[in-house]
Amino acid sequence: MSDCGHRWAKPRVILVATDLSDLERLMPYAIEQASEAGARLILLHVLTASAAMSVDAAGMPYYDTISVVEFAEKELLAWGERAQLKGVVCEAVVREGNPTHQVLAAVRQFEVDRIIAGTRSRSKIGKLLIGSVAEQVLRSVNIPVMTVGPEAHLPVDFGGHDRVVLHATTLRETSRPSAALACSIAASQNAKLVLLHVLPPADEMMRKGLPTGIDSLAMHELRKLAAETGAGCCSAVEPVVIHGNPSIEILSESVERHANMIVLGATQRSAFENLARDRTIYSVLAHARCPVLTLREPLEEPVEHATERTAIEQQKH
Repeated sequence: MSDCGHRWAKPRVILVATDLSDLERLMPYAIEQASEAGARLILLHVLTASAAMSVDAAGMPYYDTISVVEFAEKELLAWGERAQLKGVVCEAVVREGNPTHQVLAAVRQFEVDRIIAGTRSRSKIGKLLIGSVAEQVLRSVNIPVMTVGPEAHLPVDFGGHDRVVLHATTLRETSRPSAALACSIAASQNAKLVLLHVLPPADEMMRKGLPTGIDSLAMHELRKLAAETGAGCCSAVEPVVIHGNPSIEILSESVERHANMIVLGATQRSAFENLARDRTIYSVLAHARCPVLTLREPLEEPVEHATERTAIEQQKH
C-alpha cells in the first residue's frame, strides 16, 4: 500500500468540522477512531457573520464576535478534555469566514488525513440534504471524508455480531482506491469486508439478455476485486451482488449486516451531473445508521466498457 493509502486507513491527523450542534453525534466516533489510530484530533468551528449577529436593548443589530467565539471555544474545549481522558491529543480551533474555505485551509495547515463532519437528512419541504458545507468539502478534497448522519449511532457492543465494513462499489477502475481503503480499514478493525454491487432489477436485465445474480459479469468482476483486495490487506472478504435500487439496497444491507462503517467512492462530475446521478450517495449519507466514509475518485477516461458494465453505469439512480 502507498504511504498515502496507509495514512488514509490509519490517519495521523483527524479534523472534526462542527457547527457545535452535532458534537454529541460526531465526537464519540472521532474519539474512537483517533484512539484506535493514535491520531491527533483537530476540532474546528467556523464562525460566520450571521452567527455573531446580536440585537441590543433598543433592537439595533450589532456584531458580538467575542462572546460567540468564547462560547464556541468553551464547547470545543469541553470535548477536548473528554478526548484527552481517553489518551487522545486534541486541539480546538475557532475561525471566522466561509466554512468550506476554512475547512480546506485547515486541511492544508494541519496536514489532515481524514475529515469527520455531520449531515442532515431532509428539509421541511422534503428535499434531500446532506448540508452545503459537507457537500462542498466532499467535492473539494482528495482525502477520506467521514459523514455522520442524524440516524447514525455508535453501538455499545456488537451483540455477538462481527464487525463489518461495507464497501459499495461501481466496479469502475477508478473505484479501486476506495476498495483498497475499505479493505485496509477492515483489516485495522479486525472486521469482515463486504464488497457490494447493486445491479438493475433482474427482470430488466433479463429482457436485455444479460446474465443476472451470481452469473452476472458484475459478480465475476466482484470476485476478482475481492481476491485482489483481500490478498493485499485482509482475508475475510465477501462479494455480494443484489438487484434493485442502489441507495435502498446499500442502506438495507448495512442494517442487516450491522455494518459499523460504509465506504463509498464519490465521483467527480459537473454540478448538473451531480444532481442527476449522485442521489444514491446523498441518500446513503443522509440516512445511514452508521458513519459513511467517502473517497473522491479520480476522473475516468472516456472509454466504453463491456455491454453489461455500460448498462449498469447508465442506469438511473
